[in-house]
Amino acid sequence: MTDTNKQDTVKDSLFEERRKHLVRLSDEELYTYFWELAEKIVDPLVEAGKIYTTPAIERSVLLRMGFSSLEAQAIVNGVMEHNLIPHGAGNVVWRLSDKLGLSVRDAGLALTEGKYWEDAVILFEEVAS
Repeated sequence: MTDTNKQDTVKDSLFEERRKHLVRLSDEELYTYFWELAEKIVDPLVEAGKIYTTPAIERSVLLRMGFSSLEAQAIVNGVMEHNLIPHGAGNVVWRLSDKLGLSVRDAGLALTEGKYWEDAVILFEEVAS
């Protein structure tokens, strides 16, 4: 028996051992089990995303929302100056655009010009209350 064959045999036996608890499950039960495991993996990542952010992450979010690097930097600077970073820069722009009836782009550009920061602060004070 070659080394490759031995490795394959070991892999097969390990696979059979590890799947024993899954053999008795129906397709629906496997589907449910899969999503339970997926949630266990993803939940800590979601929690970390809610708690931890950085200016770089916030700029990245804004870039994906269609803002240029310079626009994103100006928005993030304003978000930090107004202590709104825990809410997320993209969320600030989106919620402000919704409140003002502007497009997301127009709301973000207005923020880069120094407009509506008071509205953004008030909007998130309302969320905290």
